[in-house]
Amino acid sequence: MSEPQPLILVVDDELPIRRFLRATLQDDYRTVEAGTGAEALSLARQYNPDAVLLDLGLPDLDGLEVVSKLRTWTAAPIVVVSARGREADKIAALDGGADDYLTKPFGAGELLARLRVALRHAARLPDAQEVFEFGDIRIDLLFRNVTRAGEPVHLTPHEYKLLVTLVQHAGKVVTHNLLLKQVWGPGASGQTHYLRVYMAQLRAKLEVDSARPRFLITEPGVGYRLRT
Repeated sequence: MSEPQPLILVVDDELPIRRFLRATLQDDYRTVEAGTGAEALSLARQYNPDAVLLDLGLPDLDGLEVVSKLRTWTAAPIVVVSARGREADKIAALDGGADDYLTKPFGAGELLARLRVALRHAARLPDAQEVFEFGDIRIDLLFRNVTRAGEPVHLTPHEYKLLVTLVQHAGKVVTHNLLLKQVWGPGASGQTHYLRVYMAQLRAKLEVDSARPRFLITEPGVGYRLRT
């Protein structure tokens, strides 16, 4: 017997958008739909979905409040799909617990790709692994060493902390503020030049072409993502 398709909770107050999302997902996923924040929270507890596609502009609750409430009990990936395109909105959603953010309008192909990544990384639970690999990079989290194509890579303590933070959130956008807090502490808030310098150093050591990174991806104005 084959495994059931993943269940996606689709939350949007506009029926045409829900129809579009349902049609986009129907070949690979099961869906359940909500038009309000309250309905979304109720269905989430009833069905325990594998992932949530969430609009922020809901008629009763702001989507950020829905993210916050979901994160009190579920680690299921939350992909925000919203017409709000400001960097501040993206940062608020990602800092609040969302895994990814798509600005309307978006293509079906991009939505499916982002959803696959979110589900894949949720299944892998990288923060529970002792060894994490991408490309020819191998990170032994237990012994705190990094190799590239089998050769040791020397990282400074801050470079290593930055890389491990990205590993622990692999596939997700990690905001500047979260990275700064995890690597340098709360006092570093707003010091994004730290990140630019250390990310450039990491790319020089880990990427084949640091000018066109394959793994350590910049999300302009928001943060960084480890793409594996």
